[in-house]
Amino acid sequence: MIAELATDPEDQERACGSFDLPVKKATRTHHFRVLREAGLVVQRDHGNGSTLRLLRTDIEKHCPGLLQLLVAELSPSSEGKTGS
Repeated sequence: MIAELATDPEDQERACGSFDLPVKKATRTHHFRVLREAGLVVQRDHGNGSTLRLLRTDIEKHCPGLLQLLVAELSPSSEGKTGS
């Protein structure tokens, strides 16, 4: 989820239900809570849905380069590469 959010350089909000996760709703909710409590995302509830936004500045402050690495791992050109 963090890598997917990091692909948006404008850090726009994304609907929580838009992530393609092979888990039940309760498990999603748990993961969202863990990410919020870790200070990686902010969640905004509205109506019968909610959205997530990446806290890019905070992540880059504490772990410079991490988001760039995650985005690179999602890119099609990184498929099939192996690390040393």
